[in-house]
Order: sequence, then C-alpha cells, then structure tokens
Amino acid sequence: MNEFLLGDIAKALGAELVGDPALRITRIGPLEGATPSTLSFLSNPRYQSQLAQTRAACVIVGPAMRDAARARGAAIVADDPYLCFARLTQWWVARTRAPAAPGVHASAVVDASAVLGEGVAIGPLAVVEAGATIGDRAVIGAHCVIGAGAAVGRGTRLAPHVVLGHGCRIGERGIVHSGVVIGADGFGFAPSEGRWEKIEQLGNVTIGNDVEIGANTCIDRGALDDTVIEDGVKLDNLIQIGHNVHIGAHSAMAGCAGVAGSATIGAHCTVGGGAIVLGHLTLADHVHISAASVVMRSIRQPGQYSGVFPIDDNSTWEKNAATLRQLHALRERLRALEKKTP
Repeated sequence: MNEFLLGDIAKALGAELVGDPALRITRIGPLEGATPSTLSFLSNPRYQSQLAQTRAACVIVGPAMRDAARARGAAIVADDPYLCFARLTQWWVARTRAPAAPGVHASAVVDASAVLGEGVAIGPLAVVEAGATIGDRAVIGAHCVIGAGAAVGRGTRLAPHVVLGHGCRIGERGIVHSGVVIGADGFGFAPSEGRWEKIEQLGNVTIGNDVEIGANTCIDRGALDDTVIEDGVKLDNLIQIGHNVHIGAHSAMAGCAGVAGSATIGAHCTVGGGAIVLGHLTLADHVHISAASVVMRSIRQPGQYSGVFPIDDNSTWEKNAATLRQLHALRERLRALEKKTP
C-alpha cells in the first residue's frame, strides 16, 4: 500500500499546511466516502456542506474556506485548489505508477533504419517502420504502428493500439490514448459522372509538444499541406479532426466534437462535447463553443458562443421547428404591416 507523510506532500505542492505534518496519506479521493487516510479537495463552494461531514485526513481548499476546513481537521490551503489537486495527482502518479521498462520487446518489429533514442520502451507486437524516429524515453505501447518516416518526440507515451501514420510527427511529452489514429486519409473525393474519384492525401500531421489525445480520436492527414495541432492542445475521446485543420496552442475539445476540413481554430479556445465546427471556418483566439453547438460561420471575436435548439418532447419540437422555418416570411409580413401603419 502506498503511504506518504502529509508534510512531504504539502512541501512538494508548495502550499500551506494547517495541521499535523505526520499524518499518513494512503489515497486521494472525493470528500464523500473518504477514509481517515484520504487526501481530498474542495474547489466548488456548492459542495461546502460535505466538508464538515467528510472523514478525510486532509482537504485541499482555497483561502476562503481555510477556517471551515481547519475546524474539522487538517487542510492544505492553496490559491487555486483545483490546480493544486491536479499537481497532486501528477506527484502521486510519479511515485506510485511503475514506469515502462526500457527496451524492445522480442515480438516487436523495428526496421533497421529506424532511430531509437535512449531509454525507449517498445511493447509487444509493435511495429516501427523504415526511417521512423523515436525520441529519448518515449513509450510505444503494444500493437502500436509507427509509420515510415514518422517521429515521436522525447518522453511521449503512446498507449496500446495507436497508429501514427507515415510522415506524421508528434512532439515531446505527449500522451496518446488507445485507439487513436493519426494520419489516416482525409475525406477527399471528386465527383465524376455519379461516382467519386479519390483525391490522394499528400500532406501529413504535425503535432506539437505537451499534447494529449483521447481514446479513439482520429486526426486526418492533410490533402496537400499538413494538419497542424499546436503545443498544449487537449483532445478528449472520440473526436474527429478533418484534413488541413489547424488548432492553436492550448485549445481543448470535449468528447465527440468534430472539426471539418480546413477549419482554423485559434489558441486557448474550447469546444464543448458533441459540438461541430464546419469546414473552412476560422475561430479567433479565446473563442468558447458550448456543447452540441454547430458553428456555421467564422467567429472573429473572443467570447462564449452557443447554438443549441432546446430539447423538448417531439410533438412540441416539431411545431416549434415548423414555426422557425416560417420566421423569414413572418418577418417580411411584419415589415409590410409596419410600413402601412401611419
């Protein structure tokens, strides 16, 4: 069982400890269901009622809740308790999760022309093709495929069953979860006499440093130029990124979002779950799209944008939708009546 002194944890986080530094912590957990050796956190005031009831050994709180937390036991006080909690999880994992053992598994297939850095770990049945480059201490999970001429940066971790297509690149300290496909062909076809003629996708995918990509997300290669994901981008599970999309630094997208080809998304943007950005549109920096919205025009100014038709019972929704379709005609009738009014 993992066990750490509370004082050591607080020191590592650079936060104020109010309470006994000799308390022993064996787990991180929520306020509800916490044990006397649990370290928990409270960042949202709406859950303050749970603070007095929790059995947690210590709770991470903000300065405004310092006294309330101290009244029931030990507390770690941080200006941003949620950020402090995030850094705690990183500290905890670094000490409790066994790192991948360096080396190439006997069942892996690594081309003789591939370049492997120091401390690289390549798992069972992985394939590294000709001319690929794997940076120092990178981890290539079981059944991964690294295409010809592809590159994985230093310290990047690919979970099992990830495909990095030929010529595609991901930078340093990335995290790519299982089922991700980077560098599949973009959706490009030319109509010809009622049939579709394939447009070969000649670009690649270029991904920056500190990017995390969720399970079963797909990032298509560019048609001519590269699809680009800049530094610090975070993509959730089951996201589709079309060919030649450009996503700016430190933007984040929730699950099942989709971005159609050649769209440009600025830096520090967020896209809610299930939202869609249509192709060839531009979103400025610091644009935030609500869940399930459909972006049908470029957005040039920062801000929060929503385009969700409220859910309702089907019969009512159909009536409202029928009315909405007539809105333009109703507007014209109203204008005509206003002109007639003296």
